[in-house]
Amino acid sequence: MDRRGFLALVGGAVSWPYAARAQQLGKPRRIALIHSGIPADKLTQQDGPFWIRRLYAELRVLGYAEGANLTVERYSAEGHSDRFASVAAAVVSSNPDVIVSNFNALVKAIMKATATIPIVGLTGDPVSDGLISNLARPGGNLTGASIGAGGAMGSKRLQILREAVPAASNVASLFGSSAEQQRSGITPGVKIITDVNEAQLRATFAEMAEQKVDAVLVSETGSFLAQRTLIVALAAQHRLPAMYPYRDYAEAGGLMAYAPDLAELAKRLASDVAQIFKGVNAGDIPFFLPTKFDLVINLKTAKQLGLTLPPAVLDFASEVIE
Repeated sequence: MDRRGFLALVGGAVSWPYAARAQQLGKPRRIALIHSGIPADKLTQQDGPFWIRRLYAELRVLGYAEGANLTVERYSAEGHSDRFASVAAAVVSSNPDVIVSNFNALVKAIMKATATIPIVGLTGDPVSDGLISNLARPGGNLTGASIGAGGAMGSKRLQILREAVPAASNVASLFGSSAEQQRSGITPGVKIITDVNEAQLRATFAEMAEQKVDAVLVSETGSFLAQRTLIVALAAQHRLPAMYPYRDYAEAGGLMAYAPDLAELAKRLASDVAQIFKGVNAGDIPFFLPTKFDLVINLKTAKQLGLTLPPAVLDFASEVIE
């Protein structure tokens, strides 16, 4: 048997238990998957950001496989907050079994559009932003997991960046809105980009180069994540060390990323979806706060930038990409 045939056989053997279990779990289910920034056609098992790819994988482990007993309808606001209400209305009109979404403002728009369809959200702090009042018993039709820890995450990222690049005295921080910047508590070197597109990003990085910026902190904005390949390329072009909010950036060649363990969060989101499929009310499922955090460092990028990272930073890393 040739290698291709062997891999096909192995792949079939691995996927068979999931397919068999999916058939045993009964009627097909429908998920509406909405992202604030990533285009809808990229919200797939192959092309999506890390947490979405892991969400699909965890759902398969639980017996829900797209193409077998699960239909996934994909939507995106593509980084435009003025589209949140219309996207939410379109999703609600399709009446899925569960809505999975990110970003507090988008989740708020969905909650305004429906009080009955269960929502599983990957959000910032859900209590301080008024999404829920109680983590243990959210109530209503929302549950999920928090990817943020208020201003603590931004401050921690900035701290690690300064430790990694001690010579950096002029650090710029990129945000997608003034509200996001205010929640972070970060004030020096702030640059707000509300219209995230290639031209604006190129202009912003050129401006930072003119201002002799030494390093860059990139916020959690979903529209930034959608442009992660370009942002990483521009940071390399202008030789700017950068700290990112998700491991997707480090995988794409970014210097480093510090975030909650997205695999842990995706597993929890999948569990929420599965419980709802089985009849549990979303509001009765506790909202999950992250317990593990990862620092991912791309050592190849550090070498290209001529950086020698301090041993303390390397020792703190959960993963080093070489």
